[in-house]
Amino acid sequence: MCGIVGYVGSRAATPIVIEGLKRLEYRGYDSAGLAVLTDGHIEIRREVGKLSGLIEMLHTQPADGCVALGHTRWATHGKPSRRNAHPHPNRNGDIVVVQNGIVENFRELRAELESEGVEFRSDTDTEVIVHLISLYYQDGRDLAEATRLALAHLRGPSALVVLSSREPDRLITARLGNAGGVSIGYGEGEMFIASDMTAILEHTQRIAFLEPRQMAVVTQHDAHFFDLDGVPLTVQVHRMAWDPVSAAKGEYRHFMQKEIYEQAQTLTDTIRGRVDFSTGDVELHQVTLTAARAQALSQIITVACGTSYFAGLVGQFMFEELANLPVRVDYGSEFRYRNPVMDDKTLFVAITQSGETVDTLAALEEARNKGAHLASIVNVIGSQAARLADSLITMQVGPEIGVASTKAFTASLVDQYLLAIHLGTLRGALGARRRRQLLDDLARLPALVSRVLDVAQQPHYEQLAQRFHDFNNFLFLGRGINYPIALEGALKLKEISYIHAEGYPAGEMKHGPIALIDERMPVVTIAVQDRVYDKMVSQIEQVKARNGIVIAVATEGDEFIRTKADYVLYVPPTPPLLAPILSVIPLQLLAYHMAVWRGCDVDQPRNLAKSVTVE
Repeated sequence: MCGIVGYVGSRAATPIVIEGLKRLEYRGYDSAGLAVLTDGHIEIRREVGKLSGLIEMLHTQPADGCVALGHTRWATHGKPSRRNAHPHPNRNGDIVVVQNGIVENFRELRAELESEGVEFRSDTDTEVIVHLISLYYQDGRDLAEATRLALAHLRGPSALVVLSSREPDRLITARLGNAGGVSIGYGEGEMFIASDMTAILEHTQRIAFLEPRQMAVVTQHDAHFFDLDGVPLTVQVHRMAWDPVSAAKGEYRHFMQKEIYEQAQTLTDTIRGRVDFSTGDVELHQVTLTAARAQALSQIITVACGTSYFAGLVGQFMFEELANLPVRVDYGSEFRYRNPVMDDKTLFVAITQSGETVDTLAALEEARNKGAHLASIVNVIGSQAARLADSLITMQVGPEIGVASTKAFTASLVDQYLLAIHLGTLRGALGARRRRQLLDDLARLPALVSRVLDVAQQPHYEQLAQRFHDFNNFLFLGRGINYPIALEGALKLKEISYIHAEGYPAGEMKHGPIALIDERMPVVTIAVQDRVYDKMVSQIEQVKARNGIVIAVATEGDEFIRTKADYVLYVPPTPPLLAPILSVIPLQLLAYHMAVWRGCDVDQPRNLAKSVTVE
């Protein structure tokens, strides 16, 4: 989760950018950098570590000017170092780029550029962007056009800002997919750019937001917007309230809505710093399990509550396939009242967003007393679950304000995927070729999530909510790795809309739930094209034979499903182990819009709390 701040105006830019970066430091603290236009050339200052290191450098090596951009980094490609810190210059030093996101095809692009004589000075994926822009800039094009043409080569979500000394009166900013936000602030004779508008609200409350596949040319007095085909756009400028809550929500109506739409970015952040895509290695620096102990493991026990429990059920498929270990998933509230069988050959995995769930903590204590190796997957750094663990994986999604978990759920699936690959490597169950393929699949995931969220901007979710918001019962069906997603979809609907909903394994429908199906019992099915697809189609046909209404989550391009289901919500194709991350997002959106139509308190549903800290 990198932070970006840009300024163009008449004031000294450096202090404005640095103060903005301070408000974004939570987004990255591996390194920090600044580029300032000074006397017709670009001065760059970069330092490894927290922002304070860059500030100290500026005391001895000042950089002054009225146009600047800055960056705080959380590493994806290339270890934290000064050479890998942003901004990244081109060969001549007359163009610099800062980026938030992942260039999925950077290896191919880097190889092509090197074959043309381009020399790279860093290990980052970002550097390919500045060299691409530089190539197009040489042919007499302006900076905006060169940037637009360069972006056409990139795969994966990105948000970026470009500065050139050859066009000193402007900054170019662009957004590909959902790689975090781009906020553009309108001042009096000055303009601002930031990843999060909280970085610039002290200077202006007039904010415009870039959507995916949009770019802007930002000058001292205005901003001009285009899509990535070069077509001019009219973008609304919002007047934001000056209070922390409104600032945090941005352009969204509810925190839950914001958190759903953040997931392409939060998944990027979850991956960030944990995968070396150039070598195909998973690097979980706070997982202390040795190869010897990993090879001696006899089982994994995963314990969690609520949404995290369903995440654990998905993780069971990952661990068994990739690490070749039997897995048991248990509710924290039940686990603590048995005498579970475990010993020092047990890996005990606790999943908890807050890190303070009382039943999960009690289970951790029980596991520690029996000698198990404790691994916690948590979002809140410094929580009890984090402190109790021998090994720790943080979700890296930032604060989740909405009580109904969304982005923490999908992040915990990625965390388990990474841990499963790591375990499989330690245990010799995964070869280098398979591991690289698994990680390449993961690299494409944020872009696929972005596609789901792009489609969600269309009105069909709201239309579904309008059609079904007064129904009192729903049934959710899934099979295999998507069965837990049926459970999670049902939970989301009941949590925030107060509609009774039940998740069920589709193969068990005939063992009871089929008796309930009629025209007032909508059935939501997860029918993506996987090895149980034909069986899911059969379940849909059985529902339709009883006058049931079917809403299907299906794979893009599957037109056959339209002949069976009444409504279809499409997700892109992806390998089976990652499919639940895409399948759950339509169910989150459906629940959200249903709750809005019913007039429910989306962010603070009745009787629920974010963290259950008492029995």
